[in-house]
Amino acid sequence: MLIRVVLLIPETAMRRRIRAILSGTDIVVDLLRGKRHFWERAARRSFDMLIAHESTISADLANSVDLVRELPDRPAIVLLVDEDRAGNQARFLATGVNCVLYTGLDDEVLASAIHAELSRRRVGLEPPSVSPAQPGPQLSDFVSQCPAMRAFVTMAGRVARTDSSVLIQGETGVGKEHLARAIHTAGQRRHGPFVAVNCGGLPESLMEAELFGHEAGAFTGATRGRRGYFELAHDGTIFLDEIGEVPPHLQVKLLRVLQEREIRRLGSERSVGVDIRVIAATNRDLVQDMQSGRFRSDLYYRLSVVTLTIPPLRDRKADIPALVNRAAERLAPRVGLHRARISDPAMRVLREYDWPGNIRELSNIVERALLLSEAGLVDVDCLPPGLAQSHQEADLGDLAGGQIPEVWLAKPLPQLRQEIIEHLERSYLSSWLDRTGGRVGRTARAAGIQPRTLFEKMKRYQLRKEHYRHPTVE
Repeated sequence: MLIRVVLLIPETAMRRRIRAILSGTDIVVDLLRGKRHFWERAARRSFDMLIAHESTISADLANSVDLVRELPDRPAIVLLVDEDRAGNQARFLATGVNCVLYTGLDDEVLASAIHAELSRRRVGLEPPSVSPAQPGPQLSDFVSQCPAMRAFVTMAGRVARTDSSVLIQGETGVGKEHLARAIHTAGQRRHGPFVAVNCGGLPESLMEAELFGHEAGAFTGATRGRRGYFELAHDGTIFLDEIGEVPPHLQVKLLRVLQEREIRRLGSERSVGVDIRVIAATNRDLVQDMQSGRFRSDLYYRLSVVTLTIPPLRDRKADIPALVNRAAERLAPRVGLHRARISDPAMRVLREYDWPGNIRELSNIVERALLLSEAGLVDVDCLPPGLAQSHQEADLGDLAGGQIPEVWLAKPLPQLRQEIIEHLERSYLSSWLDRTGGRVGRTARAAGIQPRTLFEKMKRYQLRKEHYRHPTVE
């Protein structure tokens, strides 16, 4: 995070002296000029430390200090005094000032004291470290039996060691933010902040202020300055989820941040440098949005230095047992269970399900099943009715003995025929796309149909060729 310091020092020589001490890439210095109401005006800003000369103090020192200490950021206060008297220092400290420094100190001692206070402030701003008992997301969380997924994890590991921008693609619920956090944890910025921003959840009217920050008075209701997400992510990673939802006029500003590594708060005339890694994610087809003019091509190419596409869960069903067991182990304590076990019939149902909500849906269903289980044993009757029914409908093996499932008999023959054909077509084409790595021409030849027909069926069944490719650097 950038450290913002406000100076209330009327005397020019002392102001220059303190500015020289504060020179640094992660320190932004703001000067508060004027002759009156210094502390009242300071209280309308957003900052981490106030360095003030005693001459700026009003008659009621405690009231002035309270104006600053009651700010949401609770900034530190350093007071500069011209007389080194113990009685005065005690009086100032008693009002809530963090540090009192004599201006007659030499530069080295003065700098050491100020930087010590800055270090304490940085520690207070850092998020609490994750305890070893509760590790954060890791790339090992994506270990898979699926060859395409194993290649994906290998590629993600290479990407994590760089500082390049990354675009993560995938359907809703596949774990895009989990992957972004894992890349951050495995990268060079692991000790810096990870700031996640849901661009789709920000009102368009406030998106610019939320991303870049704003100064007091920048718009109606902006009574004080505020940091933006990019500033909070300084020295770390910013994750821009649902990047495709950013309106065109803000795409230009995002592009500038990526190019110049500078931000400008709304209502400010000053740009500030930020040192960040950008990871973006989307479930939209940004190439199609580019062609339609909805998404800027120059921003797309800046974001997608590396593109990683997470395969949907239905295309790596061999991983489902391991994912279910891992979710059950993680969620069992949450619902008051010491252990959890999934019966073989329940696991068959879970493995055959198509999982349109991907990993997020899997976690929700496992948690529900654990709540309904007897002593942690999850059986078919613990699963949502729709899962067991879809499994029964798809289980064509029951027909070998002439047994027709009851749910089939409840449907007219034309409807049942259509559902079976669609299920068979989708499974058949998905298997061939997986074998060919998403190559439409080869899949069409293997299936004995025209590529145009295959495209139409892929669109109908929501089969995207990108989900079957091995991840590559684009």
